[in-house]
Amino acid sequence: MNDTFVTIAEAKQSIVDEFSLFDDWVDRYEYIIELGKALEGLPEECQTEQFRVKGCQSQVWFRAHNDDGRIIYEADSDAIIVRGLVALLLRVYSNRLPDEVLSTSPDFFDAIELGSHLSGSRANGLHAMVNHIHSYAQSFKDGT
Repeated sequence: MNDTFVTIAEAKQSIVDEFSLFDDWVDRYEYIIELGKALEGLPEECQTEQFRVKGCQSQVWFRAHNDDGRIIYEADSDAIIVRGLVALLLRVYSNRLPDEVLSTSPDFFDAIELGSHLSGSRANGLHAMVNHIHSYAQSFKDGT
């Protein structure tokens, strides 16, 4: 995380701005792959059924913990493009208050036109990841 605090709206706009620099989808996919390669990921011992996101064609794992009221998400995938999508989700949703997470839709994916360029199974997986993120946020909000 940067030393300066970035709001969710700023994080989403930053992603939209970055993707607007690319002229075509080949370049955008290459950028997503680079984001995936740079993702820190999860230790292998956390890549278990307990943390697996159901509904994804690829293997995807998320875990979260509370840090002074903020949710810190960590995630990984065995598919490099999905890792890139995970990296984008973490930029927006990690280090946020539960209410912020719950009130934020992944509309930035529409703004960068990613939804129309994902296969049906990847789009379903993206939806499953967002649901998983919101589920964690609801649990933290409820204190469970």
